[in-house]
Amino acid sequence: MVTVTIPKKEYEELVDKRLRYDYLRQLMEQNIFAAPPTKNIKEIMFSLEATKKYNKKFLASLKRGFKRSSYFRT
Repeated sequence: MVTVTIPKKEYEELVDKRLRYDYLRQLMEQNIFAAPPTKNIKEIMFSLEATKKYNKKFLASLKRGFKRSSYFRT
């Protein structure tokens, strides 16, 4: 076995890149093109509002987009 010495900063960057790669690989293994589990706009909006992570302007914009979407009209 060969020992290689690298600076701590470079080691941390390599670890960070590896973790990001693993995360992306896990995401890509999932079916990212699957349809949302529900078509009920009110249910989706309620769930998003309950998280308290999104501001009202964003939620209003999202709701308008849902109403324009052919997926949610069916």
